[in-house]
Amino acid sequence: MLLRKVSVLACSHLRVISPKWSLLNQRPSHSLPPLTAGAYNVKRGDFAQITDNDLTHFQSIIGKDHVITDHNDLEMYNMDWMRSVRGQSKLLLKPKTTNEVSQIVKHCNERKLAVCPQGGNTGLVGGSVPVFDEIVLSTQRMNNIILIDPVSGVLVCQAGCILEAANNQLSKHSLMAPLDLGAKGSCHLGGNISTNAGGLRLLRYGSLRGSVLGVEAVLPSGEILDCLSELRKDNTGYDLKQLLIGSEGTLGIVTALAIQCVQKPLSTNLAFLGVESFSNVLSLLRGARRDLGEILSAVEFMDQDCMRLVTTHLDCSNPISSHPFYMLIETSGSNTGHDEEKLSAFLDKIMSSGLAVDGTLATDVGKLQSIWALRERIAEATLREGYNYKYDVSLPTEHMYTMVEESRKRLQDVCLSVFGYGHVGDGNLHLNMTSEKFDPKVLSMIEPFVYEWVSKYKGSVSAEHGMGFKKRQYMGFTKSKSAITLMHRIKELLDPNGIFNPYKTLPDP
Repeated sequence: MLLRKVSVLACSHLRVISPKWSLLNQRPSHSLPPLTAGAYNVKRGDFAQITDNDLTHFQSIIGKDHVITDHNDLEMYNMDWMRSVRGQSKLLLKPKTTNEVSQIVKHCNERKLAVCPQGGNTGLVGGSVPVFDEIVLSTQRMNNIILIDPVSGVLVCQAGCILEAANNQLSKHSLMAPLDLGAKGSCHLGGNISTNAGGLRLLRYGSLRGSVLGVEAVLPSGEILDCLSELRKDNTGYDLKQLLIGSEGTLGIVTALAIQCVQKPLSTNLAFLGVESFSNVLSLLRGARRDLGEILSAVEFMDQDCMRLVTTHLDCSNPISSHPFYMLIETSGSNTGHDEEKLSAFLDKIMSSGLAVDGTLATDVGKLQSIWALRERIAEATLREGYNYKYDVSLPTEHMYTMVEESRKRLQDVCLSVFGYGHVGDGNLHLNMTSEKFDPKVLSMIEPFVYEWVSKYKGSVSAEHGMGFKKRQYMGFTKSKSAITLMHRIKELLDPNGIFNPYKTLPDP
């Protein structure tokens, strides 16, 4: 097995930096993006304006210190971490309990004040950022862990628990959450549920829809919906929590959740491979599924432009030689000897066959994190090159990179780079383009071309990031007219005043 040992770290920063609190604050104020409402020509809904009486009422519920009106304090809540959208909120509320959220929402519904729920604000489609002057309701203070059951593996916590912090506590019981994201240092579990986040290990543990056991949420009326079951089996009536999972705060604000966690593996190995063609990437995926079976936990790919970005703009280095494609194949299990034997046999086979032509293997925690950082920090690196046009789509795997190639041909004269990476194990492509600055001409060449291409091959315009603000008008490329009509009816039933996260998720009627 001709694989290199990882002797130096590929990226010196092992922990993925929280994008909201680092990247956002590194940029000077003059680099603020244009206001979303003006840039996208959005008309404000028929909502009330905040008055002094409203502020006094909110202060009586959560205390004066948690009712924020200072413009500078609001800045980071008014835009996404990629600086692609910017709202105009004049009020940030930070409740601590579900009852406080309920009282706030009840008042907002009676006054017809629009509300923008916000967790870690790590999204990529503008779903957690106000468009106009919606009240930002942050779950930052709702970060208590209520229960960890080491026998059943159930975690019950408030919606503002940060994924990484929850995992740190779960680790004490040899457990871990069934998802892993590059933004784990700042994303909230409530936000993960509200967007039905996917992540790096969906291949192994499946969608969050199958892992979430229960949800507590506040509805637009202020009513508290208690579906916080801890049971794996509960077949009584409609599964209401599924309406809230992936609804992006448009139907209810998730305040607490119960999630089925998994055993933390005793043995983890990560192979980082150099590959000469995307057809070989797909062959390696098939081989990994066949030969690694139950210990396979992640299969990712990135192209050579991704490697160029992270090595040029970040403190990262390529641990192997240069190749058109790179793959990360991770195994995790309970028997070190068994896992290493299976992985060794697989690597011997693919290296001798030429499917992979170079590679390195990491087994200890530090080196694993270092290699994963090459993949997880691509989004961060794109911001250093210029403005980033980002698309998260699902496609049949055989068409994934063809989309990158056709986009590159179309945009090569107007973009600095066009590149792709993602979760090849579940057909999820992250297609990216960069230009020196935001350019409406470039955007018009990208959209709706990207969505038309996805629709042609019966893909999804949103694989894991949600619809948010940026994608909502393109839902028709994936969903039928009847399905969208029914979604509007559900929204009107639960939120007749339309106060929850307006201008998001659903296309205009």
